[in-house]
Order: sequence, then C-alpha cells, then structure tokens
Amino acid sequence: MGVLSWIVVGAVAGLLAKLIMPGNDPGGFIVTILLGIVGGLVGGWLGTRLGLGDVTGFNIRSILIATGGAILVLIVYRVIRARRA
Repeated sequence: MGVLSWIVVGAVAGLLAKLIMPGNDPGGFIVTILLGIVGGLVGGWLGTRLGLGDVTGFNIRSILIATGGAILVLIVYRVIRARRA
C-alpha cells in the first residue's frame, strides 16, 4: 500500500475514531490523520496476530481494522494525558 493510501485510510480511520470517541483532544486534523495512521499500524499488527487480517488497501475490512487500532491509540493517548494533568 502506498503512502497516499496510508494517508487516506489513516484520515478515514482517525475521523471515525473521533466520531466514536468524541472529546476535547488537541491537534486538529493533522493529529487526527496521524492518529489514524498509527491506529492502522497498530490495528494491522493486532489483526494479523489475532487472525482477523491486516490493513491491505482501501476496503471496508482495512478501514474497520485501522479504526479499531485508532480507537485503541486514542484510549492510550487519553490515559497518558490524564496522568500528566
């Protein structure tokens, strides 16, 4: 999967994660895309380990796996931020 595909899947996954878990997180659109890209990596790694598949392109399965990873990354981010505050 190319860099542009990762950015598009990351943006979609990050936006879906923010819709599922709304909150007052700093950073705006760029952080949302980065969160989605990292979530795609995490989701792809976990999905492969659990036998669910991985992030292979712009399809529903990949977006769902990346969104799950983005939600997990968002939870970890919020826990770390709460401990610092």
